[in-house]
Amino acid sequence: MKLLDLYCGAGGAAMGYHQAGFDEIIGIDTTPQPDYPFEFIEADALDPYWWSLGPFDMIHASPPCQGYTPMANRFGSKEPRLLNETRALITYGTHADQPYAIENVIGSGLDGVTLCGTSFGLNLRRHRLFETSFPVWGLHCNHPQDRDTIAVYGKPDGRRLWTRADGTKLHAWSSVKEGQEALGIDWTDDWHQIREAIPPAYTEYIGTQFLLHEAQL
Repeated sequence: MKLLDLYCGAGGAAMGYHQAGFDEIIGIDTTPQPDYPFEFIEADALDPYWWSLGPFDMIHASPPCQGYTPMANRFGSKEPRLLNETRALITYGTHADQPYAIENVIGSGLDGVTLCGTSFGLNLRRHRLFETSFPVWGLHCNHPQDRDTIAVYGKPDGRRLWTRADGTKLHAWSSVKEGQEALGIDWTDDWHQIREAIPPAYTEYIGTQFLLHEAQL
């Protein structure tokens, strides 16, 4: 199975798809990604040249999320908003029939399922939306049993961020190792990349749902 991974970062999403059964993965990003665990091409994800690398069994895209965060929506942001352009490139034209998944943060306007780290037994709450061209079953968050999650964003300094209404406390990650363990990532120790990464468990689930759907066609 062949996957195109747009805005690939260090490969959190790619690793999940690999664990689901994709054996040929090509990552595209404008920033060098020396720790990316699969084939990597430094290029603009919005440059349609990458169609020449296909066909693909599936396309995954994680456009930059900073422009869609609650802080950006509340106070405004100059960060790029590339969801519409990315969706248009993937869904229109001669390659519009290729299955896809687009990922971003809550508030981005994606139409799809929300996944959370607690649904997979991970030690973090990281809600991400996945808009897919194929059916995906949603999962419930497991917040009631989540008593000691950490926040893997910002600097790994261990500071307390806030106390939740249920009395539990949220702390920032205290070390790169703690962040790696929380997300299920062990192939990079670049903390800038770890804090941006998608836990592989999320895309392993998405990839498995895709393969089940394909098997039924």
